[in-house]
Amino acid sequence: MDVVEWTSHLLPDLMREGASVPVFRLLGALEVRGPGGALVPVGRRKQRALLGMLLLRGGSVVRIDELLDGLWNGRPPSSARANLHSYVSSLRQALADVPPGSGVRPVKTAGGYRFDLAAGESDIGVFAELAAEGRRALDAGRPAQAAERLGQALGLWRGALLEDLPGFDWFQPHATRLHESRLAALEDHVEARLGLGEHAALAGELAGLSAEHPLRERLWGQYLRALQRCGERGRALDAYEQLSRVLRAEGRGPGAALRELHREILGERGAATSGPGERSDRARPALLPAAVADFTGRQEEARRIYRLLAPNGPSVGLRVAGITGMAGIGKTTLAVHVAHGITAGYPDGQLYANLAGTDPEPVAPADVLGRFLRALGVPGPAVPVDAGERAELYRTLLSGRRVLVVLDNAAGERQVRPLLPGSPTCAVLLTSRARLSGLEGVRWTDLDVLPAADGVRLLERIVDDARIGRSPADAAVIVQRCGGLPLAVRIAGARLTARPAWTLAHLAGLLRDEQLRLDHLRSGDLQVRASLALSYEGLSGSGQRLLRLLGSFDVPDFPDWLAEVLGGDGPAVAGRDLDELVDAHLVNAVGADQAGQARYRFHDLVRLFARELAREQEAPAVLDAALDRGFGAWLAVAEHFEPRLPGPCFAPIAGRAPRPDVRRIVGSLAAVAPLSWFDAEQAALRAVIGQACAGGRDEVAFDLVQRMEKYFDVRGMYAEWEAAGQAARAACAEAGNRRGEAVMLRGLIDVDTWITTDHTTEAMTRALGAAARLEGMFRAAGEPGGMADAGVMRSWSLTAMGRHAEAVATATEALGWAEDADHLGGQARAHVALAVALGESGRLPAAVEHLYQALACARKLGNPRWEATALQFLGMGHSEAGNFDASEEFLTESLAISRRHRDAYTEALTMNAMARLQLRRGDADADVAAEAALAVAREYRMAHHEAEALEILGEVELGRGRVAEAAGYLRQSVAMWRTRGWLRFLAGALILLGRALGTLDPAAAGTALREAHELALRVGDTAKAQAAARMLADLHIDM
Repeated sequence: MDVVEWTSHLLPDLMREGASVPVFRLLGALEVRGPGGALVPVGRRKQRALLGMLLLRGGSVVRIDELLDGLWNGRPPSSARANLHSYVSSLRQALADVPPGSGVRPVKTAGGYRFDLAAGESDIGVFAELAAEGRRALDAGRPAQAAERLGQALGLWRGALLEDLPGFDWFQPHATRLHESRLAALEDHVEARLGLGEHAALAGELAGLSAEHPLRERLWGQYLRALQRCGERGRALDAYEQLSRVLRAEGRGPGAALRELHREILGERGAATSGPGERSDRARPALLPAAVADFTGRQEEARRIYRLLAPNGPSVGLRVAGITGMAGIGKTTLAVHVAHGITAGYPDGQLYANLAGTDPEPVAPADVLGRFLRALGVPGPAVPVDAGERAELYRTLLSGRRVLVVLDNAAGERQVRPLLPGSPTCAVLLTSRARLSGLEGVRWTDLDVLPAADGVRLLERIVDDARIGRSPADAAVIVQRCGGLPLAVRIAGARLTARPAWTLAHLAGLLRDEQLRLDHLRSGDLQVRASLALSYEGLSGSGQRLLRLLGSFDVPDFPDWLAEVLGGDGPAVAGRDLDELVDAHLVNAVGADQAGQARYRFHDLVRLFARELAREQEAPAVLDAALDRGFGAWLAVAEHFEPRLPGPCFAPIAGRAPRPDVRRIVGSLAAVAPLSWFDAEQAALRAVIGQACAGGRDEVAFDLVQRMEKYFDVRGMYAEWEAAGQAARAACAEAGNRRGEAVMLRGLIDVDTWITTDHTTEAMTRALGAAARLEGMFRAAGEPGGMADAGVMRSWSLTAMGRHAEAVATATEALGWAEDADHLGGQARAHVALAVALGESGRLPAAVEHLYQALACARKLGNPRWEATALQFLGMGHSEAGNFDASEEFLTESLAISRRHRDAYTEALTMNAMARLQLRRGDADADVAAEAALAVAREYRMAHHEAEALEILGEVELGRGRVAEAAGYLRQSVAMWRTRGWLRFLAGALILLGRALGTLDPAAAGTALREAHELALRVGDTAKAQAAARMLADLHIDM
């Protein structure tokens, strides 16, 4: 057990006690906590490393050169400085809403950056403060206070310093220093607990810690004292000899304090105990099964149980700890492991019984009592026949004795109660698949599946050969396909051990097929399927049926109302059946989600088991009907929430998939915000789309994607949007569903045009051809709203190519179609498209009028995205006209709406517009807004916004006279604009690049300016053409 494992239990305790969790957490993986404790995404690896560097120097300036060396391990590339600026901008954006909101962080200084920290914001600072308080309390003779403060300090550690950021040499000195501080605090904490009499629990824990840190003499001394006080004189002396050998190998011997402690132990008579009186000569049963040699993980759970059962703890009654969890989760293994670890605290014996709670006939309590009495020294003829008398004699014999009782695999409360001792000097550890809530005073520990790393370690310990080390990726796949279930991992390991010729890849391949996976997870008398069947057979008929139907859904988790939809007997019956599945650990209760819905999930192997049963016991028509009801319910609730989401306001074109009545469900969600519901359900909805596509349900697939498009957009989930849209489009194409195919193509065009990694052809050129095809498809389907959406797309593309007259005509036609279809969203979009086409052709007043009409449509529709869009373009229009105050008002309002709804796309565009306004006004900090826009654009692949932000940053650097830096930005911007196909913007970037290159490379400047002149003439931008011509003349270069 290492120090990470030993202290990992303490943070959950700290949080339960209501202490505030630091905002910036570095003791483990880097985490930032926002309002309400929510995790704040910080970005990619180097951006996170930058934050770590600044936080470790909290309040002090870190010079730019040091940051560059640290981020690139002494070998920064030529682009490093520009990348650093981008990382800083991204950090500022990510941390904008992080309390206490003390202004922009990090702060730019003359030579670098500084990150100001308020008191208690960093877990490192809180750790140091708590550890110092604990040390002072320990020195003052207050062990209880010391243990509390030091426990809180150690609980802040979730792992090694910044363990998710390996490979950065800059962190190493800090990691070494803090690791030493942690070990010192750990030793102080052990000292405090020894002062509280917790030596029995500490004896087992310190055995592992002293082995982990063999040269820390203070830790060894504490281990010896814990053994001494438990009466384990022999073990203490053995441990001292072990330490002496280790130290002699290092060329030294034990220190004076350890030698003195050794002499004290040698001088003792017998084995002193911590309890009253001398040890009895009565029978000392030792019925515990052998501990599993390859026990792995479960440190937090073991530590919690150690504390609950510690004989010197605060309890005044019988200590009873329970372990519960699904079949195969490792309840017995953990119980036996913990029991062996605390035997020193219960020197009068250990009783163990397998109660066979999952068997058709569990063991009767009277039979267990008979065994226990005989183990306690009662001769066979003296064991009472009557069960009640056996229980009385059992309690009498255990009175005042320190005995640990392990009751494994309990069936229920009636079986367990007669087996509980009456003496508070005893302790009971019981396991059960069901949480026996009728037993008073039991402190339960729920086991979940093993983390991936622990699963691989368990597999490695079972197999015990070089195959795991040679193929760690395949080992991880095996553990993943075992669902992290210890029983399944153990079976996989047994099969590999029995077949030395098998590679891990071979076994991983066998486990790939879900329909055969349970067949492969059997070895000897170990079988996952048989273990699960015992739990299933204990369910009611309706509970069994619900399990079979739920198993048909390929979702990661599901809301409680799905059981109601499938069962058809109302929420009360559905709730009862779900509770039964949870009690049997066949379904896990996850807790309330973002929408306040109770949420549940299957273990992967339980899902496969349920699906097997469904195929065996349900008719195909029944399973199809269940899927239709479930998918339809998700669709119907999504339709309820989708209209109030911000995002693209395309014409809703409903599919023909059946929907059940969900009025009661949506009524129960009346107070839930639409974004919160989609946040809660998005993973399940994406899984439903995939399953619907695979199962030939094209109508529900395209309709669900359509209902998620706004959500995908506002959350920046463009890769997910594209994947779901392509899958649904393919399903519709295969089914001959041209209408659904058109709806999917509409969204995919939007993603491809504005959010793309395809730079092989111009985005706006691709969009023009695709939108023309889309318009024809909607015309054939008789959908004028869809035609309006396609027309707006065509208008944007025509404007980008400089074909302004055609763009105006196309947008006007689209506006007419939208009005005919009463499609308010289409009207808003058409008015904006008209405004852009008119504005680029020089008719600014007419453009602004259309923007006011777009704003009115968006507000009537209630779509925040298009309200923010109209405001943003109004701000841009007023900026062009020189109305700077009005422009700032519109842009500020647009930005507030975007940020309120976390709409990254509109926020980035508005930040660019704000930066352009600041440039026109001569503000010195225009680069701050542009850097923020650039960071968002790069994070979400917004190529158009990225190109514009780079152009603005180049212009800022030109204004500062830093032509080389400006040229760097502008080259990137020009390259990006070429992939966009928006000629007017490309011409503008080329003119700025020509300015930057004028003194650096006049020939290259001339090339850029000649191209800009040609493009400006093509799109009818006289001002840009004249500017390019003047600059060419100044450079004495012919056009």
